[in-house]
Amino acid sequence: MSHRSLIVLPDQSAEPILEAIKGAKKSLRVKMFVFSDPDLLAAVIDAQKRGLHVRVMLNAARRDGEDDNEESRKTLERAKVKVADSNPDFGVTHEKSMVVDDELAFVKSLNWATKNLTETRDYAVTTSHSHEVKEILDCFEADWHRQEFKPKGDARLIWCPANGRERVAHFIDEAKHTLFIQNERYQDPVIIERLIRAKERGVKVHVMARPPHTLKKDKLLEGVSGLRMLDDVGAKIHKLKKLKLHGKMLLADGLRAIVGSINLAPGSFDDRRELAIEVHDDDVVEALHKVAHHDWEHSHPLDLSDKGLLADLEDREGGAEKLVLDSKGKHKKHDA
Repeated sequence: MSHRSLIVLPDQSAEPILEAIKGAKKSLRVKMFVFSDPDLLAAVIDAQKRGLHVRVMLNAARRDGEDDNEESRKTLERAKVKVADSNPDFGVTHEKSMVVDDELAFVKSLNWATKNLTETRDYAVTTSHSHEVKEILDCFEADWHRQEFKPKGDARLIWCPANGRERVAHFIDEAKHTLFIQNERYQDPVIIERLIRAKERGVKVHVMARPPHTLKKDKLLEGVSGLRMLDDVGAKIHKLKKLKLHGKMLLADGLRAIVGSINLAPGSFDDRRELAIEVHDDDVVEALHKVAHHDWEHSHPLDLSDKGLLADLEDREGGAEKLVLDSKGKHKKHDA
């Protein structure tokens, strides 16, 4: 019987992923933004040694020359694993997926990096629904062979740069009572607008974000501005106390959820290969609801006043000037 299930990191560690790899009998396809965890590397290499058809697609070196996967690529190639760089049609391949034996697919927010398995709030949804597995396989093959991929409109899967912004916007528009969101970046103006409209029509909007000082310098303006606009209309905005937030999750009315790799930013929607999945399964949504409640209870309000931002950005050169912050606290609209 087809099913979907949820993996929560770091609570469940890498074990469910390792077990799936160790249990594979025929094939393994991995598409990953960052792949560096030694245990997962060893498991994939062992699958190759067992005679499985293994292929790994890794995000290529970035435009600035940084290559997170250089050493892992060499390690896999030495073990005779077939490795390819991701499709150059996209600025970045940020998708994190795995398909085992053409029968079970993993849609993930987490990289295969040790910190994402042990230190960050992250998620993965597994699916054995044949049409979803096939669509992920079709995209893998298209990207591997540098061919065009067109997602099916009736599937639960959400792809960028195809239908991502439309699907996420529609998901928000359908919320009636509550929206709980975890994401690193709140920068896309269409999505910010939809969240503001949701709040104004009476939806309780709870947002979990990373502190502004963790944003890249060129993303600081959009990221902080988006959060402040949400703060202005009364959305509750928090940051985790202990864990680092890396997961990308939306939960609406305790009935529907989206989990995947998509940041709420124009680059993710328009220029990156991304994958997420919308789930309505009671057990998956209930588990996400419990995590959301736990994380909210173990979080702090994010101080988005000028004073709060100045303190947060104290060690970031040029941050305060870029955001035109008032050190005297005159901007009462944002004062805590």
